[in-house]
Amino acid sequence: MKFNATEHQGAVVFELKGKIMGGPDSAVFHDTLKEYLAKGQKNFVIDLKKVDWMNSSGLGIMISAFTTVKNNQGQFKLARVTEKINSLLMITKLFTVFESYDSVENALLSFK
Repeated sequence: MKFNATEHQGAVVFELKGKIMGGPDSAVFHDTLKEYLAKGQKNFVIDLKKVDWMNSSGLGIMISAFTTVKNNQGQFKLARVTEKINSLLMITKLFTVFESYDSVENALLSFK
């Protein structure tokens, strides 16, 4: 998994790419998330458009990130969820946990 984090309209947008399967990249992702929280950032959008695949460890990464943000009184939203990832969220019933938007822009607007 690769990722890029940028700030937009008072939120941090993480653009994830590739396969989300755990490993060292997931620790870097979580550490980066914590750094933004330490700076006072509370709103996060996870753009999944370029994610090819996610396994159970990848779901664990998303749940861990969601929990970390919520425990810091923040908001965590998904954007541009692919068909494969959406199916995974449906099967695991996690679609009831994550707020999901069809675009990054709509996710950003939902913070207001």
